[in-house]
Amino acid sequence: MRFGVLGPLAVRTGGGAAVPVPGLKVRAVLAVLLLNEGRPVPADRLIDDLWGGSAAPPGNPAGALSAKVSQLRRVLEDAEPGARALVVSRPAGYALECGEVDALRFQRLVARARAEGEPGLLADALALWRGPAYADFADEPFARAEIARLEELRLTALEDHAEHRLALGDHAALAGELADLLTVHPLRERLRAAHLLALYRTGRQSEALDAYEAHRARLADELGLDPGTELTALHQAILRQDPSLNAPPRRAEAVTRPGTRAARAAVRGNLREPASGLIGRDEAVAEIGDRLAEERLVTLTGPGGVGKTRLALATAAGLAGDAFPDGVWLVELAAFERSATAVPEAVAHVLDLRDDPGDDGSGGPSGPAGRLADALAGRRLLLVLDNCEHLIDEAADLAGRLLGAAPGLRILATSREPLALPGEVVWSVPPLDVPAPGAADPGVLERSSAVRLFVARASAAARDFRLDAGTAEAVAVLCRRLDGIPLALELAATRVRALGAHGLVDRLDDRFRLLATGHRGAPPRQRTLTAMIDWSWELLSDPERAVLRRLSVHADGCTLDAAEAVCADPDGGDGALDVLDLLVRLVDRSLVVMEDRGGDGPRYRLLESVAAYCADRLDEAGERARVRARHRDYYTGLAERAEPYLYGPGQAAASGSSTARPPTSAPRWTARSRTATGTARCGSRTR
Repeated sequence: MRFGVLGPLAVRTGGGAAVPVPGLKVRAVLAVLLLNEGRPVPADRLIDDLWGGSAAPPGNPAGALSAKVSQLRRVLEDAEPGARALVVSRPAGYALECGEVDALRFQRLVARARAEGEPGLLADALALWRGPAYADFADEPFARAEIARLEELRLTALEDHAEHRLALGDHAALAGELADLLTVHPLRERLRAAHLLALYRTGRQSEALDAYEAHRARLADELGLDPGTELTALHQAILRQDPSLNAPPRRAEAVTRPGTRAARAAVRGNLREPASGLIGRDEAVAEIGDRLAEERLVTLTGPGGVGKTRLALATAAGLAGDAFPDGVWLVELAAFERSATAVPEAVAHVLDLRDDPGDDGSGGPSGPAGRLADALAGRRLLLVLDNCEHLIDEAADLAGRLLGAAPGLRILATSREPLALPGEVVWSVPPLDVPAPGAADPGVLERSSAVRLFVARASAAARDFRLDAGTAEAVAVLCRRLDGIPLALELAATRVRALGAHGLVDRLDDRFRLLATGHRGAPPRQRTLTAMIDWSWELLSDPERAVLRRLSVHADGCTLDAAEAVCADPDGGDGALDVLDLLVRLVDRSLVVMEDRGGDGPRYRLLESVAAYCADRLDEAGERARVRARHRDYYTGLAERAEPYLYGPGQAAASGSSTARPPTSAPRWTARSRTATGTARCGSRTR
């Protein structure tokens, strides 16, 4: 079966015969299933799409939906025996296992055209359009976002095709076609540039200049903006009759395989070239790139120093080129203080979009956020919003607004907590993998990405440094105790020349003094280990700080029960603290690591450097003795409750065996909190 959505909804058999689908609601069911491209659609969502805005919904919506699905299956079966099986019902919802959809074929042809530099494929792709996408459902809420996305893809393909035709000398016909297209899409500057160039090459220089002036005036009147830098440069070239205008445009020459040198040379944007290579992140770069190809907002989260920015830049550099013809742009937010306009102003500055002198600074239609949304509506670009955590609300507001207004926009954000927007993909950046305890063979250690990073940076700092039998054990310990955090490893590597690997390990108990000097070019928050954690600490509320510093008494993490018992206020002054809620927020802020141990339930732990920092904050608050007393009392009680289960038939279950279940009355406890004799080891951190 073949399905068409690039125009009115159409169904054809494999032999090409048209299949009428009677009934608006039956056609709507088919449209929603096609829109989701084989992904299951929950029944309640289908019901909302079909009758959500209806003044008189059916009395039994589930039954009505089932009837419409049955009608659709019957229509398909009558047209092609066995085709009813295309509409499947799964636990997650209904799905259409369709054979061929023109929208998917269109996207594949466009991707091939860009990868292979074949203009004929663009013509084939554009020929699939029979009218506006999902034309029967243009006013339905469920179709609006997909219609906008497909229309943006069509316009971008038209722009690509126009530039190819200019390169082939098809100026006269193109000038007329683009004039008609620009009456519908007057603000698309790639179309405008192709039109100006087509006019100029057909000897109509004055018309080209008049068209530019009309465009400039319209931008100023409607949006308070000036034409983009590329269009302005073309206008100047037309004025001076630059001979280069008779050569094929650069964009047409640069259509080549993504990632090649030619593609990178034609990239627009402001990505900086890193001073050193990225180690141990190849799979992460590939996975994040795949997610960005499918989703419009991906946020990289993780603790300070884990390498979110470097990973984002590497991913963005790999995607730059044909995928984002309007550029890949890095917006660094760390230096901006919190204000309602900080984020939109930062983005506008990077994109060189000028503010209206009469702007009132609000976020409304006349403010910077509103004008940004208007300016980006027709563009296809990638924004990298770096270090959003101290402007999280402002960054989330702008990201949501821009994504809603610009179908061709993708956003890759870095933050110590998610933006919490609908459709956001949260990708938690893990530390580099560290060697297993006891590993000391240099050949084995080289498989660890943390070791490879440390050795690379240490070798750069001290020319004679080597990973060998003499340094292997110390390097392994160092990488483990610094939790595989790239920034901490790089700071430690700068000390190798003076202390050596063994000297570094010997002084790790005083790590904040040891790692107090970094690279001069680094941002202030990344120059020392203390500054790295200070940045996160300062963003916390007082209750969050209280729970975080009290967690530091646990040597190797704790259960939720232990956290709630130990982290409530020792004197009862803030006994109403919701430790669970605060713990969840600290996990979201990448300061607490949650490890799911299956049947034993989750455990919560601090990275060693964060724990050392919080232990100092615990001392400053004067809480150490009281919190440790609560810690001692909790684990003493746990040991006393567990002791009866350490003898007799329930011993294996009570001691954590995976082959037996403890008695239902047994307390929840694990081997990590006990000794073989049944007495608990509190395991609190000592200084």
